[in-house]
This record gives sequence, structure tokens and C-alpha cells, in this order.
Amino acid sequence: MEDKLTKIAEAASYIAERLKCAPRVGLILGSGLGVLADEIEEGVRISYEEIPHFPVSTVAGHAGRLAAGTLNGTPVIAMQGRFHFYEGYSMSEVTFPVYVMKKLGVETLIVTNAAGALNPAFAPGDLMLISDHINMTGDHPLIGPNLEEFGPRFPDMSKAYAGELLEMAQAKAGELGFKAQTGVYCAISGPAYMTPAELIMLRRVGGDAVGMSTVPEVIVASHAGIRVLGISCITDMALGEELEPLAHEQVMEVANRTRPRLLSLVKSLVTEV
Repeated sequence: MEDKLTKIAEAASYIAERLKCAPRVGLILGSGLGVLADEIEEGVRISYEEIPHFPVSTVAGHAGRLAAGTLNGTPVIAMQGRFHFYEGYSMSEVTFPVYVMKKLGVETLIVTNAAGALNPAFAPGDLMLISDHINMTGDHPLIGPNLEEFGPRFPDMSKAYAGELLEMAQAKAGELGFKAQTGVYCAISGPAYMTPAELIMLRRVGGDAVGMSTVPEVIVASHAGIRVLGISCITDMALGEELEPLAHEQVMEVANRTRPRLLSLVKSLVTEV
């Protein structure tokens, strides 16, 4: 445990020495969505390889660097590309940057992802605000010694996604001229896309969208007392009864098309969260 606390402190110290201001809002940007970090002004870019103890992103569409500065006047730090369980990293490694963000002063985390729709009322190109999640990865990021410095051994998850942020995002979407869907995100380990039977099961247990990320980071953010807003970019229909072959390139294509809407929503939110 002490070794992990030391690593968190060393990574945070390395980053803090290069920052012009302490970040209040953290951003984790999913597949095809990292361009939002290019909107950050007066900032610095730090490759993950340079940061002590940081993993390195290996997935297409993930730039693999931190961007820190101001977004609409608000001090932010953004992960331009995340780490995934399916890359072979442990849950502890996947979520390491969230503890580093907390150490740097982050109070609110906005996490985005690309996801398939389990809810037949959704459509590719929709944005879904995450109201809750189901962890189907088969693992948990808090297994092992508890980091008492950050949070309790048994953290409450009844409000993992801050209700006030969800309401704010719904209102902002309306002001921007579109309706944001709301639903439950199911996290799987990946890297294979799911079978029709598996997708039908997830919908029957209450899932509205499915993806291979987000939930580990949200669990750790909740443990550390960070408020969370989750946004899924719906890139495909994951309906078991009508399932068609899917490739990562298709996911990226739809994420890129939806990007302007997501950019405008997040930029309008960071000034108020």
C-alpha cells in the first residue's frame, strides 16, 4: 500500500511541477473523443511515457498524453486516451491516474466513452448521460489493501454519478438544441465484442449501453470523493436480436461524427461544475 501511495505522490509531483494552475476538473476522453483536449488553452502536454509509474495507452484513437490548462476559463486536466483492462493492465493500473488527479486537486471528473446501445430507443450518434452502472468486468479496482488516505474500505456507491451534474448536463443539452439520453452503462472486460445472447442478457438485467471502460475509473473516483459525470457516445446498436458485425473503425467513425455535440456539451459544463 505504501508503495502505491509513493507512486501516486511521485506521479502527481512530476505533473504539478509542469502545471501553470491546479486543475479543478478532470476529463477522461474515450475512443475518438480525445480531440477535446486540443481545445485546452494556456496549457501543457505531457506524454504518458514521461510520467513516473503511468501505464501507456495502446489503443487506436487514444493519443496517450495528459493535457492541462484552462477550458472556457476553468482549470482542467485531461487524459487524451485511457487505459483498459483488456490491454493487460491490472485494475489498479487502469485507475492509477484517477488517484493522481485527486492528489492534484481535482474535485469533479467528467468521463466519456464510446458505447453500444442496448436500449432500442437509442440511435447511433446519441449522447447518453450515465445515471448508474453495472460492473460485468469480473474484477474490481479496490481489491487489495485500502488507500485510507483517499477513502474508506467500503465506499458507498449509491450516488457514484452525481445527480446534480446529471441534471445540469440534461439542461445544457436542451440549451444546445438536442436531447441527451439517460441510462445505465454496463462495463465488460473485452476485447471481443459480445455475442447476441450476452447482449440480450445485459439488456434484461437493466443495461442501456455497453462498453469496455469507465466503471473502474468511476469506482475509484467515488472512493476518493470526486464527483462524477459520465457521458457515453452511442456508436452502434448492440441489440442481440438484430446484431450485425462490428469493427473498431466503425466505432471511431461514429464517435468522430458525434464529437462536435459532445465538445459543445462538455465545454458548456466545465464552467459550472
